[in-house]
Amino acid sequence: MTPTVLVIVPTYNERENLPTVVKGVMAHPGVQLLIVDDCSPDGTGEVADALAARFAGRLEVIHRTGRRGLGLSYLDGFRCALNRQFDLVCQMDADLSHDPSSLPALIARTADSDLVIGSRYVPGGAIVNWPNRRRWLSRWANIYVRRVTRLGVRDCTSGFRCWRRRALEALPLDRVRSDGYSFLIETLYMAVGWGGRVAEVPITFVERRQGASKLSAVVLTESLWTPWRLIATKP
Repeated sequence: MTPTVLVIVPTYNERENLPTVVKGVMAHPGVQLLIVDDCSPDGTGEVADALAARFAGRLEVIHRTGRRGLGLSYLDGFRCALNRQFDLVCQMDADLSHDPSSLPALIARTADSDLVIGSRYVPGGAIVNWPNRRRWLSRWANIYVRRVTRLGVRDCTSGFRCWRRRALEALPLDRVRSDGYSFLIETLYMAVGWGGRVAEVPITFVERRQGASKLSAVVLTESLWTPWRLIATKP
């Protein structure tokens, strides 16, 4: 039986990129899409609504209000997914750094894995259009996370993921404290702690084409602190 798949895409000021992302996801028959817009001031929410009307029955939009954040957006998306009967739930960025054509590879690998990560740092993975400073920062961040947490994953900070339903159901979502990119580290750590089988498949990560990066000093600080908090609070 073909698994039912939901792709969750959080958005904040991504109106230029969103139509291309949606077109790429919709190219995969049967895959559904949930856009979680964080009250974007550039009109991304309105663009999402127009796309939902065009792809009625396959695309839905959540318009978040209140405190913004990548982690908060994903938590709302996860809860929505778990309230429905999807077998697989994927995470993907809206800035075109994650190629929708890679979705089938992630989905296929869930046949023997609970969480599949689209990885830049396994054989076959690559990064395009990043300056050396960003490459160094990303490499260092993953080495740092692995050494602190003892995780055996090469790309702990990749946001391109596919979860089996049972893995998401096992996560204590109400205990997730991270908000920014460290949300990716925390949920991975929880999945491994639960005993989930984690696999990595190679992807080519492409620097965003339009819009501004969401990386900030606050996000970096949270990411530095989170691994230590996780091991300190491990049951």
